[in-house]
Amino acid sequence: MTIDLQKIGQSQKPPPLFERGAPMWNDPYIAQQMLEFHLAESHDIASRRPDTISDTVQWITRKLNLTSEHDLLDLGCGPGLYTRRFAERGVQVTGVDYSQNSIDYARNHDHHSQYVCQNYTELTLSDNSFDVIMMIYGDLCVLSPVERDHLLANIKRWLKPRGAFIFDVTTPQVHAYLENYIHWSVEPNGGFWKPSQHLVLEQGFVYPDDITMQQYTVVESDGQQTLYRNWYQDYTYETLTALLIEKEYNQHELFSDLTGKSYTNESDWIGVIAKP
Repeated sequence: MTIDLQKIGQSQKPPPLFERGAPMWNDPYIAQQMLEFHLAESHDIASRRPDTISDTVQWITRKLNLTSEHDLLDLGCGPGLYTRRFAERGVQVTGVDYSQNSIDYARNHDHHSQYVCQNYTELTLSDNSFDVIMMIYGDLCVLSPVERDHLLANIKRWLKPRGAFIFDVTTPQVHAYLENYIHWSVEPNGGFWKPSQHLVLEQGFVYPDDITMQQYTVVESDGQQTLYRNWYQDYTYETLTALLIEKEYNQHELFSDLTGKSYTNESDWIGVIAKP
């Protein structure tokens, strides 16, 4: 086995903003690992716990008076944990996710909703199609400004008159730990990234304007190296409000989460109901 130390050294330098690593969602092994994380009920790593999901669906349904007459689009729906619950309440639901593994699971467990496997930043839909569009669990935070602005413009077109865009974002304290963060581990029997033995070098990068990145350099026993990156754009109450006004979502309510808790300056999350 030969390990390219020079290549590893290069990866420790901050990359340009939102430069992506290797794709994750189309890797069959990682996709299965992610699905298992979504379905786990003991932690919030990929999806929130079932009680929180149910409380969120109940609050949104009540807040917006959703009935069988309403059409809802869930962007980044994963295995359909929210969509299925809305469908059980009679709402007409469409879920979109880039992971075929998650979409297959959603289709097998929810025969009332429509599911589409596609990158939602490349999605094409008719104008005035949905009463509600959702992006839950920080999906907006992982987009570059170009991707985010493109999607916000699309969502505004896809919403029916008086329709609502529901989403949540992280605040800067959530990713503050990534400053000067370095960690490594050996997975002798395989782990999240690979099914066989590998080394994981994990590092955090901090950029201006509340942008951070979590990077994983994965080195397999044959010396093969793969670089994975998770980018995060965090928001404060002020920066999020400014963004909504700039993108002409002039009616908006901000909360501490999407179960309706009141916003405070100590909140790790900001839940939003926004209307153009």
